[in-house]
Amino acid sequence: MIFKQYIPKNRKRFGIKIFKLCDSTGYTYDMKVYLGKDRQSTAQHVTATHATVTELTRKIERRGHILYMDNFFSSPELFDDLVKKQIYCCGTVRPNRRGMPQDLRPKTTKLKRGDIRVRTRADLTAILWRNKRDVCMLTNIHNAPAEGNFCNEGGKAIKPQIVKDYTITWAIWIRVTEWPTVNPSAVANSSGRKSFSFTC
Repeated sequence: MIFKQYIPKNRKRFGIKIFKLCDSTGYTYDMKVYLGKDRQSTAQHVTATHATVTELTRKIERRGHILYMDNFFSSPELFDDLVKKQIYCCGTVRPNRRGMPQDLRPKTTKLKRGDIRVRTRADLTAILWRNKRDVCMLTNIHNAPAEGNFCNEGGKAIKPQIVKDYTITWAIWIRVTEWPTVNPSAVANSSGRKSFSFTC
């Protein structure tokens, strides 16, 4: 099978990589089998993951849905692109992604447990939060949290709402996913708009 992939993060490290867009019940809205890098669908200013998300979210454009994703896909450019299509996003993000604030990168900021740093640009918020490790997140569906150090009486870091919502979504994903190489997930938020999760 020429498109069998090595996926080091999965228990079964060899398999077919499938990108899926699913709702909270596990129903698939769209999917794509990864067949290798598609140079035709990737423009100079758009990454392969950006192009994949754009392709698979066409069916939910202009509906005000919320999309959760992990740091394999997320970037400021992707979030800016999707919000123009009324798709709102939240997810972990790699701090060295193009467009991320320079001072949130690991070598420039040393945080203690419970510390949170916040940077905003228009409706986009980037946070760096420290628990046992640094967690970098990007969102355009949450209000920017306050900066500072937030721990409870026991010294445990208090999760920002952005992290709480993302964690709940991923907990649902763990329950609904069945294929070892596919990670579908989503939840409905309080406004009644559907939320989706996108990952591979």
